This record gives sequence, C-alpha cells and structure tokens, in this order.
Amino acid sequence: MKYRILGATGLSVSEFALGTMMFGAMGNTDHDESVRMIHTAMDAGINFIDTADVYSKGESEEIVGKALKGKRDKVVLATKFGLPMGQDANQSGGNRRWIIRAVEDSLRRLGTDYIDLYQMHRPDPNTDIGETLSALSDLIRSGKVRAIGSSTFPAEQIVEAQWAADKHGHHRFLTEQPRYSILNRTNESAVLPSTQRYGMGVLSYGPLSSGWLSGKVDPTTGNRASLQTRAFDLSIPGNQVKLAAVQQLTQLAAETEMPLAHLAIAFVLSHPAITSVLIGPRKPEQLEDLLAGADAVLNEDILDWIDEIVPPGTDLNVADNTFLMNPAIENKRLRRR
Repeated sequence: MKYRILGATGLSVSEFALGTMMFGAMGNTDHDESVRMIHTAMDAGINFIDTADVYSKGESEEIVGKALKGKRDKVVLATKFGLPMGQDANQSGGNRRWIIRAVEDSLRRLGTDYIDLYQMHRPDPNTDIGETLSALSDLIRSGKVRAIGSSTFPAEQIVEAQWAADKHGHHRFLTEQPRYSILNRTNESAVLPSTQRYGMGVLSYGPLSSGWLSGKVDPTTGNRASLQTRAFDLSIPGNQVKLAAVQQLTQLAAETEMPLAHLAIAFVLSHPAITSVLIGPRKPEQLEDLLAGADAVLNEDILDWIDEIVPPGTDLNVADNTFLMNPAIENKRLRRR
C-alpha cells in the first residue's frame, strides 16, 4: 500500500481508504464480519477509514467503533454530518445547533474522543457557510475534531467556503470528497481543479460507479442495483450508453490483463488531484479482490484509450451529475421568483 499527504492536513494516508457505507442495515448486517473486514483492511496497510452518521442511521459508525477498540491511533478516522438523521426538521444541515449535537453522537458511536476529519456531507442551502465554519472551528479548538472537509460540493461552493473562511478567520475545509469514476468525469472540469488551487486533499468515492465497473458479466444486477433501481434501468438512454462503455472498458481491461475493477480504481488514482480513493466492499471476498489491485498503474496509452471511450469532463448519463440537484432550479417557484 502506498501513501500520500492529505492536502494541508499534513496527514499521511493510504491510497486506498476503506468506505463503510455497506456496513450495517444498508449492506452487511453481520457486525463481527464487518469488524474482521476492517481489520483485514488495516493489516493490508489501509490507515484511512471513512464513515458517516447517516450510514444505516449510525450503525456503520458503531461497527467502526467496535473495530477500532485498542487500535484507534493506528488510523485516520473520517466521518460526516449533515444529511437527515430523523423526521425532525432540525436533525440535519449545517447549522450550529445540529453540528454540536451530531458530533457528540458520532463520537459516542465511534467510541473515541476525537475525529481526524469531520466532513459536511452535502451543502446546506438554508445555512450560511460562515455559520457552519464557525461551529466547526469551535470543534477544532475544543480538540474534538482535528480537520474539516466538504463532500460533493460544486466548484463554486468550494470557492465560497474558502473565501468565507479567509474573510471571517475561520478554519477552512482542507479536503473535498467528490464522486469520481471513469463513467462520472464531470468533476474533472471544475471541482478537481478547484481543490488543487486551494491545496485540498481529495478523498473520492464511487470508483466503481455503484457497481457498473465491478467487472460483473451483467453490471445491472446485484445488491447496488436492487437498492438503486433507476440507476440501472436500461430503458433510460443514459444507462444504455453506460452499458456500451462498460463493454468497451471490459475489453480494454482484458487486453491489459487487469480486472476491470482494478483498472477503474487505478484510473481514479492517476488524476493528480486525488489523494485517496474510497473502496466500499460489502463482503470479505469483495475486499480481498479490491486489495489485490493496490499496485495497479495505468500508462499513458491506456489512459488515452479510456478518454476515447469516455471523454474527459463528462458523465455518460446526465442524471448521474449530482450538481443537477440544485434547489434554485428544482423548485419552479424559486425559478420564477
């Protein structure tokens, strides 16, 4: 396992980070098996573990906490806040009231007294980013959080957050966690260049594009497909385009004598902005398969071939672009006001 510096945090993190979204009710309900998977990842050299309060409504954090008993200082531990944790309208977002409660809940579930990287899971259109950064800065000063980051922020909001931190003297986001894969390349246009400009570490997720690039004979079947039926519905033209690209990428992987999943992850790590790529296995055999590709590297010819299949800066299915989910244009009343 190789290591890179996580932006301005100065932390040395493994190129593979273990994502734990699939641990708990959302995926693997066997806590003991999930704990063993975390230990297997650590034994393989992974020292970067990422979770979130919303993953199985806290169950993922609890599993991570169990796995790290007696091992806490061996990992860089990241979690996230901001997505709804209940029906109460105030159990989400980036306001100070919720952040203070959310971090205490995460610390309790994780069984630790500090979080290395605390990330805002999504932008909050209802809260001024200065309010969010102020609360997070207080958490850093209290010692409960070591560094803060954003997740799935569009480029303009990455810039706004950096500007607000500088103007008001708050701690700034030192990392960003964007979606990035061969099939989802929109972030190459503005998000990744913005992170480079501000010296941010990048912990990217979705390298296998929710299973499309896992190497299955039929990528539209499996656990992820059953959870996200629309994302794999072949009656949607964009998904047909993705399937055609996957078939070409499968041929490319075969010609390079490399499993498609290894090629997909190596592609993500080849981008100069990326610090670490999240792998999110559900079962032990999936983890073992992914770990086997830790040393995979793509040469320029292979990268050029990928560019011919999926042009840089594009998402093959426009519906995959998370930045289209914008309150300013989704709500007709706001568009016309």
